[in-house]
Amino acid sequence: MRFAFIDRERQRYPLGLLCRVLGVSRAGYYVWRQRAETPQPDKDATLRVAIRAIFREHKGRYGSPRVWDDLREDGWQISRKRVERLMREMGLVARPKRKFVTTTMSEHAFERFYNRLNRNFTTCAANEVWAADITYIPTRDGWLYLAVVIDLFSRRVVGWAMSSTIDVALTTNALTMALAGRPAPGLHHSDQGAQYAATSYQALLRAHGIQTSMSRRGNCWDNAPVESFFSTLKTELALDRHASKEKSKTQVFEYIEAYYNRCRKHSSIGNVPPVAFERMAA
Repeated sequence: MRFAFIDRERQRYPLGLLCRVLGVSRAGYYVWRQRAETPQPDKDATLRVAIRAIFREHKGRYGSPRVWDDLREDGWQISRKRVERLMREMGLVARPKRKFVTTTMSEHAFERFYNRLNRNFTTCAANEVWAADITYIPTRDGWLYLAVVIDLFSRRVVGWAMSSTIDVALTTNALTMALAGRPAPGLHHSDQGAQYAATSYQALLRAHGIQTSMSRRGNCWDNAPVESFFSTLKTELALDRHASKEKSKTQVFEYIEAYYNRCRKHSSIGNVPPVAFERMAA
């Protein structure tokens, strides 16, 4: 009955809105519609409809593992290999990840700190360890720099800022946003860049009782979770380098707040979105 109602009202309201209000998935709706149009549909044909709906809903960002997980949530009892086969036959391939690119400005006179984190990226609760870093986004108007702060417990982006200038104001704005919305962590990890070693940034950390940890020089793997996030963002968002800075800012904002934190399943936290993981752990 819910799917029939959606089918009647989809000309008046967005499909995504109708599905959320009625508590059903887009994939489920498309499968219902396929069955309604074909009395005895082939099972693989019906499954293809559901797979394509999930793939499109996530804008080509999901590979077979996450598509399979969504299908199981919708009630499908199928193997992961079957999903892999059908996606391969349909030519549905998630975008490949990109290589790490460093933006670290490590030639400075500020104090450098010991790597207290030491690649221990697993924590027992929220706000124990935050990790921070900066990346660049090419636009037609020049570089746009993005600084983020990520809680390693849930992999949630808890603070972020964007600017045309890669300076301490950029990183400070991201940290300030994180501190405004959450309790201060025990440890803050970053690279040795001047934007994090600067006197004003370190003063802000000390004012909140936060210890500093820094990656070894030139070693991006010491801050792998944040590097992985940047790679995921650039791959899945597929930013247009010919877009304006304002358009790119809007796209990055929507990706972080509307999709990554709240909708995208993260493999390191049991294939649930960061916000949902924090609610489950609360």
